[in-house]
Amino acid sequence: MSQTFAAAAAVELAVVERSGFIESRHTGSAIVLGADGEVLREYGDTSSPILPRSTLKPIQALAAVAAGADLAGPHLAVATASHTGTDRHVGLVRDILASAELGEDDLGCPAAWPQDAATRDELVRDGAQPARIRMNCSGKHAAMLLACRRAGWDTASYLDPQHPLQVQIRELVERLTGARVAATAIDGCGAPVHAVSLAGLAKAMHRIATSSSASPFALHRNAGALVQAVRENPWVIAGPGRPDTIVIERLGVFSKGGAEGVHVMSAPDGTTVALKMLDGSSRATAAVSLRLLQLAGALDPTDVSETLSQLPLAVTGGGQDVGTIRAAF
Repeated sequence: MSQTFAAAAAVELAVVERSGFIESRHTGSAIVLGADGEVLREYGDTSSPILPRSTLKPIQALAAVAAGADLAGPHLAVATASHTGTDRHVGLVRDILASAELGEDDLGCPAAWPQDAATRDELVRDGAQPARIRMNCSGKHAAMLLACRRAGWDTASYLDPQHPLQVQIRELVERLTGARVAATAIDGCGAPVHAVSLAGLAKAMHRIATSSSASPFALHRNAGALVQAVRENPWVIAGPGRPDTIVIERLGVFSKGGAEGVHVMSAPDGTTVALKMLDGSSRATAAVSLRLLQLAGALDPTDVSETLSQLPLAVTGGGQDVGTIRAAF
């Protein structure tokens, strides 16, 4: 059976501190690439495969664009988003579906309530039901459907690992990571997700983050446009109060979280972090990524500290803040 790295190969990346007492510890692995793409630091096992989950979305979006999905600005950003299902997000997804002359029922992701609490409460009051378009991956799925329309591929089977679009995604994963896919699984949204190493994931994200929209090469041009779209529309990538949105707004980084404690983050100069919390928790991933970029000299310590104060990292007791979730270094 394919599997990720073992506990013995993990290192402590974050701690939970309550009233001066270290209550919990998060172990995992991480890698930092410099602006030039060379390895600066490694923590734990970065060569064993992981499932990148939603951190794979930038590559999936680029494959969809290469196949013909003509997206720009916030519509391109939502193709790589793990959005919270607000009406603004849903409006973007509906626009993409309309361009493909398809509807919400053509989305292959499962129905879900929006993750944004205010939107969910309003829908419940209105007697609505969970919907596919509110699912956090609906933007990615809409982009895939548009790509299929433009390329003349079947839309009903677009999630089949052997579908031309999914084959193209897998090939792009291998091209950007520089290694063969170790295994293929089914993500929570129903799309194939490919196992790669943290080192390979970091390499791919560095290549994407340092691409220019003015490049003569289509892949780099599209990647540059994707990163620019996310940085100019940080609300799209996640939503109000979400870590990715906050750090992009405040620091101009490219940040993308994934389920099961996976996170990638690239500073404006290209310095890139990829990490995986072995216990699958995502509560400390943004904090650790920011501190690693700070240690690499890519982000100002004061800016990082101020940004961390805006993230949901407080540990409460009796209705008061009594501690914090923080990087272990």
